[in-house]
Amino acid sequence: MSKSPAVTIPLFAEDISAFARNLSTQLKTQLKTEDFPLGHVELLNVLARASGHRNYQHMRASVSARTRLESGPQATAEAVDFTRVERIAKYFDAAGRMIRWPISFSLQDPCLWVMWSRLPAATVMTERELNERLKAEHLFGDHAILRRELVERRLLRRPPDCMRYERIEQRPTPEARELIRLLEARRRH
Repeated sequence: MSKSPAVTIPLFAEDISAFARNLSTQLKTQLKTEDFPLGHVELLNVLARASGHRNYQHMRASVSARTRLESGPQATAEAVDFTRVERIAKYFDAAGRMIRWPISFSLQDPCLWVMWSRLPAATVMTERELNERLKAEHLFGDHAILRRELVERRLLRRPPDCMRYERIEQRPTPEARELIRLLEARRRH
């Protein structure tokens, strides 16, 4: 029986202080319930949880999904759950248009960032212009929900008269940036 090739899984901690605190908590909890020293798998799980993953398998799945999604050698400086990005990308077709509106609130947010990224920066649009742009970017026939959610989540600005709309410039979340990058690559091919 041959061993599978070793997979290098990088350990990323956005905040080393939070990582140390989480690692300390994980070790204290583990040491209360187990004899020391920890086994290999237990230590992997402790490290994975301290870095923000559910367990080592979740961390490994995220790295594998990232490998599948990345088309180039560029590295991401922030922690991204690539398994989640891969799952959210299924809401978009091969041309990068949204196929359906996610039921889950946590999946809606990255999808809205994609819509936001496709609106022109520093441009005031009428409601009609905005509607046409949104209609071109989705296939489920409800541009009003996209417009409303973009405003409610402060990705778009509109005055009380609802006559003008403007994209609010801000930095998307790390997962949203990866989703936008992935979908733009799809559109180019």
